[in-house]
Amino acid sequence: MTSTYAVLSEGLEKRFGEVRAVRGLDLAVAEGTVCGVLGPNGAGKTTAVRLLTTLLRPDAGSARIAGHDLVREAAAVRRRIGVTGQSASVDGDLTGRQNLRLFARLHRVRDPRARAGELLDRFGLADAADRPASTYSGGMRRRLDLAASLIRRPDVLFLDEPTTGLDPASRTSVWDAVGELKRRGTTVLLTTQYLEEADRLADEIALVDRGRVAHTGSPAELKALIGAHAEVVVAHTDTMTRAAAVLDRLTGAEPVFDHDRRAVGAVSTDPTLTLPRLVRELDAAGVPLLDASLRPPTLDDVFLRLTGESPDPSTDPQELVA
Repeated sequence: MTSTYAVLSEGLEKRFGEVRAVRGLDLAVAEGTVCGVLGPNGAGKTTAVRLLTTLLRPDAGSARIAGHDLVREAAAVRRRIGVTGQSASVDGDLTGRQNLRLFARLHRVRDPRARAGELLDRFGLADAADRPASTYSGGMRRRLDLAASLIRRPDVLFLDEPTTGLDPASRTSVWDAVGELKRRGTTVLLTTQYLEEADRLADEIALVDRGRVAHTGSPAELKALIGAHAEVVVAHTDTMTRAAAVLDRLTGAEPVFDHDRRAVGAVSTDPTLTLPRLVRELDAAGVPLLDASLRPPTLDDVFLRLTGESPDPSTDPQELVA
């Protein structure tokens, strides 16, 4: 394994009966970076994490984590990683301080009291350290989870959808914590359904589709797949069908409808299409506008273009016009 990679997998596979949850996963995560693994529910993200953290044994393929073979040196891998799953691992009846001291003792840390205090300060939990974890907000509990996973100062931290179900303020607090980990040199592999999260945190993104990595690149590189000069054209109106005909003519791209927002959008690669021209064309076609915009593509647009699916099946798949 090249020393510049903290995670390197080739051809990893995992079956559950007739279901191939992971089918030839190739992944390379550079040391000291954040890699975002994106995909809809059922794409294989969580299974991939369970494989890479030794919780499942692969049926085929190989991987090295922090320099150690995933199968032959599983114990060494476990000593070099931290894992934060989708569910809180802390005990709600214990205080934040007691939780961290417990984890420190389980990991045989030399000075559990000092390590717990250090992490409480680092994650902004010192003022709540002696309160039961059950009284913490969602964001505080996730920060406590992160602190627990860092008890042994892991080389690689796996975060499996760490902000699912959190409110925006709590999500931002977890994002800040991940940013601090990166600045301190920890390699982070982050699975998420929130494309905004990956766009903000990740140096590199792996789009997982049907159990394999379909595309990789930085957020900017993936957005460029839509087109170097592409923009997303959006018209909000009560006459969406008429507006769609105008966007089809102007962009040559198939329009996408969002009936809840009364919006229709399309991707344009025409550098001469400006907002004033768009408004004039819609007005000439008798389209009464509520609003109109041209914006750069987002990772949502990329995901829809490359996989034909929404990153989160619980949301409206027509994210293009969000």
